Amino acid sequence: MTRNQKNIITILSIVTLALVVGLGYYVYTTLTRLAQTPLGPSLPFMPPQEMPATWTAGPITQTSTIDPSIPTRTSVPATPSGPQCGRTGVMNLLVIGADARADTYNYGLGDAIRLVRIDFSKQTVSALEFPRDLWVEIPHIADNLNGQDHEKLNQAYLYGQPVFLYWDDPSQGSGLTALTLNLNFGAKIDHYVTVNMRTFEKIINAMGGIEVNIPNDEVAEQASLSVGTHTLNGAQALKLARNRSEGIFKRADNQNLVLCAIRKKLTSPQIVTQIPAMIETFRGSIITDLTPEEIAQLSCLAPQVSPEDIMLAAFPSDLFEQTRVYDPVFEKRISVVDADFDILTDFVTRFQAGTWPVPSAVDSSSAASDEDAPIICE
Repeated sequence: MTRNQKNIITILSIVTLALVVGLGYYVYTTLTRLAQTPLGPSLPFMPPQEMPATWTAGPITQTSTIDPSIPTRTSVPATPSGPQCGRTGVMNLLVIGADARADTYNYGLGDAIRLVRIDFSKQTVSALEFPRDLWVEIPHIADNLNGQDHEKLNQAYLYGQPVFLYWDDPSQGSGLTALTLNLNFGAKIDHYVTVNMRTFEKIINAMGGIEVNIPNDEVAEQASLSVGTHTLNGAQALKLARNRSEGIFKRADNQNLVLCAIRKKLTSPQIVTQIPAMIETFRGSIITDLTPEEIAQLSCLAPQVSPEDIMLAAFPSDLFEQTRVYDPVFEKRISVVDADFDILTDFVTRFQAGTWPVPSAVDSSSAASDEDAPIICE
């Protein structure tokens, strides 16, 4: 081989190596960008809200002056604090169950509304349920309703959807619901996930159903089942979750039964390995602004969270009053839920700070005697 041939081979080798490195870098950066691209429109900016008069600045370590009987953590326990599943800190996730009966999301009310606090560092998950019938101020709707700016909380989702589109933002009903919670209760929300009824049924069926323990005759009658453990398909699980024959607060209890059953099924050995495939299958059927990377992080964290570190919380029921107000939209008096929003804001503030609810305050005896105690999934 001549010297010129050797030089040519050397040059070609260098060019080939450069091309391989360049292609690899391009693929890497492209995949990274796709992994960090939200699957849906991001939430709008949420301005900070004024805290209620009873709230004082600084770390939330005091017991609330609103109700001293409600236990509050004076410090966050020192549990694992390093990166978990590639991230640290807290993600505040708004989860909406829309009552749209079709595969689309054009219509539908916010049938179930929960604020979920996911602490990657502490490996804990808490979910706070908001009553759908709260009479709240909804931003951006007054110009379309002749000055009317209050409606039920569940209508915030409907008014942001394409059938109404009362505000000009790509996040539509999910974003308007997030803004409404921020405006009325100071909720700080990072991301949202919205699922309609048809998709919910399909997800439960894809999991092979869920095992639900019907605790008493009252719930059994609502679900048309007997007391005891049953494997429910998607339609049966939806019927139990949506039943409100005993009122909206009992309905939240039914939803908690379903949520605990879903958690148990998702962490079972036969399902946990299928989670990535299930996420891919239903990606186009769920509205969310999570990125693929964030979904992977949540999927990674799920089996690592122990049952005692998952709490399903609700505001104390005695804070609410069932009343009626005149609704100019419907031109009649309608049934709504009223409450002192300063008190609810205090609870939301402590919830998002991780100081309420308190796991140590919940045991089998208190859970049995206190209907307002947070639920810990078995």
